[in-house]
Amino acid sequence: QVSEPNEFDIMLLMPVARLQLDECDDTGAFYYLSFKRNPREKYLLKFLDEEGKLSAFKMLQALREIIKQEVKTIKGAEVTVKRKKAGSPAITLQIKNPPADISVDIILTLEVQQSWPPSTQEGLRVEQWLGRKVRGELRNKSLYLVAKQNKKEKVLRGNTWRLSFSHIEKAMLNNHGSSKTCCESDGPKCCRKGCLKLLKYLLEQLKMKYTKELDKFCSYHVKTAYFHACAMWPSDRDWQWGDLEHCFQKYLGYFLDCLQRSQLPHFFVPQYNLLSPEDKASNDFLSRQLNYQLNNKFPIFQE
Repeated sequence: QVSEPNEFDIMLLMPVARLQLDECDDTGAFYYLSFKRNPREKYLLKFLDEEGKLSAFKMLQALREIIKQEVKTIKGAEVTVKRKKAGSPAITLQIKNPPADISVDIILTLEVQQSWPPSTQEGLRVEQWLGRKVRGELRNKSLYLVAKQNKKEKVLRGNTWRLSFSHIEKAMLNNHGSSKTCCESDGPKCCRKGCLKLLKYLLEQLKMKYTKELDKFCSYHVKTAYFHACAMWPSDRDWQWGDLEHCFQKYLGYFLDCLQRSQLPHFFVPQYNLLSPEDKASNDFLSRQLNYQLNNKFPIFQE
């Protein structure tokens, strides 16, 4: 979070040697997982469902129990496990701690040492921006899958997993320049991250104001639009620090365009649209609010 750092995410990585991935819908982001042959990870067999699929629900339940037991042993801080949110891949800890409470999301993540599925083939288009070599290096990193319920399933059995690229996104945020020295202590400074922070903050503030109407949106929409913007304007010259205002408006303009068309492709799985036309009313609402801010010199930043 930009305004108050009181929410943290921790990915709990479980290494798995090989998995069979079967797409469970047309997004290319959600999968059923099973073992190709006798797994080395025998302890995972008890989490298979009756069809031999690895059950995210069962694994989350077991992890939740372990965390509940562990939390009881914590001395010197008041830590509680929050109630389960339907369809959320996270187990949330509430830590009461003066001067402020913080919440920590623990996200169960399988780390699989195998090549990325075909649905990612056309994604991660960073050749012009970070270079072909970097794209190859990033695609060689292991595959992450998080225990995430696919809402499109007719019967919610809790055995779907979603691809996650947070480790790749982190690497791209840290090394974001087309030149290697961008934003290093002695290198030229760009405004890419400044733009991302501004739009994240803008969405955060609007969500606080219109909680119900903007329920569908999260910072991941803004982050995805950011990666697309970086790929569209690949040169460091396009993001000079002194041009922050101009660059922010350009990036916001792209995001507004996505909202208008109800079309924001996932950066790594391009066939997966993060702004479905079914949510056109919410997309239009956010679009109107952002346009109002843009046309009135962003009053929300002054509040």
